Amino acid sequence: MGYIIENANILKETKLTKSSLLIKGNQIVAKQNHIRHNKFMKMNADSFIMTPSYVLLDTKIPLNTSFQEFRKYMIENFLLKGCTTFITSISISYESELEDKIKETKTRLINSPIDFLICVTIPLRMLTPSFIRKCKKVRVPAIFIEIVDLDELSKIPWGWIREALFPYNCPLVPIISNELKKEARRAMSKWTVIMENGKIPSILEELKEHQPISIKVLNKLGLYPQKASLLHGSEVSYNLFLKAREILNVDEVGLFHYHSDRLVVTVNKGKVVRAGEEVLFKPGFGEYVRVRTPSYFAL
Repeated sequence: MGYIIENANILKETKLTKSSLLIKGNQIVAKQNHIRHNKFMKMNADSFIMTPSYVLLDTKIPLNTSFQEFRKYMIENFLLKGCTTFITSISISYESELEDKIKETKTRLINSPIDFLICVTIPLRMLTPSFIRKCKKVRVPAIFIEIVDLDELSKIPWGWIREALFPYNCPLVPIISNELKKEARRAMSKWTVIMENGKIPSILEELKEHQPISIKVLNKLGLYPQKASLLHGSEVSYNLFLKAREILNVDEVGLFHYHSDRLVVTVNKGKVVRAGEEVLFKPGFGEYVRVRTPSYFAL
């Protein structure tokens, strides 16, 4: 039996709208201004601000630790923050490591209570058509590129890279090394020019860890609107914040950083995982997300 969430004040990035949602199982089957169905149970959400649950990047998840430490980390860094999907990345030094390291990471995350994606981080020298083909084979959602020397960017055969990425087109994501932090602006400018001129699937910014990932980036990763969405057909994963005057004009990132004390409910794939201060940690409820087509949904 489904139910209706009425008068939901839905915050999507910077825009607040009011809608009603018809929920069946783990899917939003209708989203309208008003839904008139007397046979369904109704929940009035007018006293809350609703957001899609967050997707966060975390490349330092403790995988070689005890279950209790892992459980504590997941609760404090994800569940209590309204995150129901995370992205992590594993460092690769040789092509031959790729499949084994992904399998190993999946095994170590078998107790994850929330869904996860596994990306790879490589030095720029490893960005070759051969390595990209291996990434396509195992459906790596993104390749993080460590940039240490700006001159090396110009030496990459970008035409070959673009051809190797097609048609899967997983995006390349820049990581500016500590040695280049003082030149970060120039480095990102050069990265952007090369990516745009070469029409390379890419992210044109460094991704910040432990901060909600934008819809634009999630789309390039192939996650939107499957995740972080309250659209018709999407999964039922959302947060409820107690409504107050001071948060009515706050965007999603501001709500996440400065008003976490008002987060009272988190629903993950139709199941309540946080109610007030109580958190339900369900080992293995999380799944490995295998991206089919990055940038599939046109924004």
